[in-house]
Amino acid sequence: MVFKRRDRRPLWLIAFEFFWPRGGWGRAFTYVKHRMRRLPDTPEKIARGIFAGVVTVFTPFYGLHFFVAALIAFIVRGNILAALLATFVGNPLTYVPIALLSTQIGLFLLGRHPHAAGDEDTFVQKFLFAAEDLKDNVIALFTDVDADWTALGVFYHDIFYPYMIGGIIPGVISGLAAYYLSVPLIRAYQARRRGVLKKKLAAIRAKSDAGKPPKAKAASTEANGTKGDA
Repeated sequence: MVFKRRDRRPLWLIAFEFFWPRGGWGRAFTYVKHRMRRLPDTPEKIARGIFAGVVTVFTPFYGLHFFVAALIAFIVRGNILAALLATFVGNPLTYVPIALLSTQIGLFLLGRHPHAAGDEDTFVQKFLFAAEDLKDNVIALFTDVDADWTALGVFYHDIFYPYMIGGIIPGVISGLAAYYLSVPLIRAYQARRRGVLKKKLAAIRAKSDAGKPPKAKAASTEANGTKGDA
């Protein structure tokens, strides 16, 4: 295959780079930041896309974040690509604290005890038990084994629903903060980039004029003056 890796990575390295990409998360965020700034759109629309992506990170729809971010960006008329890039705010290092915070807020808003979801270890275990339950129930569709939804029911009641409700407040606050911080930064970056491009074009034009004979230079200058008068 044309795009197949020459050096096959072992499974442990693939798992490690999922949690800590090659070059570190700092390099990954720098790449996303530069890609965001170079998007060909208005600063406000790009910032609305960033808002959509950050809000999505605070939702429990793992595996569907791209779709949720694109939908929110479409609703708020933001840049969809910026929304997809902004979902990288969520990563294996931030998902657990975000989930714990959102779940605790959700439990509080629902009038339930903040520790109903358990401590961090119990919280992660409920995720794992729900995933195992889901896998077993999918297998049960094609075998004689009876499906058991107990762990998924506990997960929905104790984590998923409170997480979904509680993630709205910190998600919107973080999204708005990202929006108001992004607009001036993107506007300044785009203005500076336009200035650099103008200087490059001027340098290319000057170099081109330097290689022309005197009569051609005069004709070019006269033509530019005529365009300016028009």
